Amino acid sequence: MTMKVAIVTGAGTGIGKAAALALLKNGYRVALAGRRREPLEKTRDEASGGAEAALVVPTNVADPESVRALFSETKRAFGRLDVLFNNAGVSAPGIPLEDLTFEQWKNVVDINLTCMFLCMQHAFKLMKEQAPRGGRIINNGSISAHAPRPNSTPYTATKHAVTGLTKCGSLDGRKYDIAVGQIDIGNAATEMAARMASGVPQANGQIAIEPLMDVQNVANAIVHMASLPLDANVQFMTVMATKMPFVGRG
Repeated sequence: MTMKVAIVTGAGTGIGKAAALALLKNGYRVALAGRRREPLEKTRDEASGGAEAALVVPTNVADPESVRALFSETKRAFGRLDVLFNNAGVSAPGIPLEDLTFEQWKNVVDINLTCMFLCMQHAFKLMKEQAPRGGRIINNGSISAHAPRPNSTPYTATKHAVTGLTKCGSLDGRKYDIAVGQIDIGNAATEMAARMASGVPQANGQIAIEPLMDVQNVANAIVHMASLPLDANVQFMTVMATKMPFVGRG
C-alpha cells in the first residue's frame, strides 16, 4: 500500500475510470475529477476496498477557477499530491476542416490543451512546495499525437501540442523533482472508441473495422509509470491494439 495521492481527470468514464480504479486498487488515495458527479460516484462505488480513499470532485476542467478548486480540495483532503493523470479530453465531429465552427475548435482546444496546462500548472505549484518535494505528471497524448485520422484537425492539433507540454514540463520540472511523461493510447475498448468495431474512415478513403484492446492494459501501464521512483521516468509510452493500422502504411 503506497498511500500516495493522485488526481485523475476524466475519471467518470473510459480510460480515466480504469486508471482511477487501478490506482485505488494499488493503495493510492485518488481525487476523481470530471464534469458530472454521478459517473464519478459510480467510479468511487466500484473501487474494491478502496472507496474510502476516493474523493469525488466535480470539475469543469475548462474553467480556471474550477481547476484551482480541484487542487485545493485535494490538498485539503489528502495533504499532498504525488501523481496527476492529466487525462480529460474530447473530440470534434468528424467533418472536413473547412466546415468546423469556431466553437467546435475552441471547445477541443479548451479541454484538450488549456485544461492540460492549467492542471500541470497547479500540480507544479503543489508539488514543489510540499514535503517530501516533487511528484509525477502523466499526460494522455493519444496515437493522434503522432499521426492524424481523417477529419480530426482539432483533436490531432491539440494532442501534438500536449507532446510539447510534456517535453517542457519534463524540462522545467527537473529542478523541483517533478517527473513528467506521456502515454499515447491506441484503440482501447472504451465508449469513445466503440465506433472502431463497426468501421471508421481510413486515410485511403475506405471504411475499415479496427482491432481494440482491453482498457485494463492502459490502466496497468499508468500504474507502472506512477510507481517509478522520481529519479526514473517513462518519458513516452505507446500502448496500442497490436493490429491497429498505425505502424506502416495502413
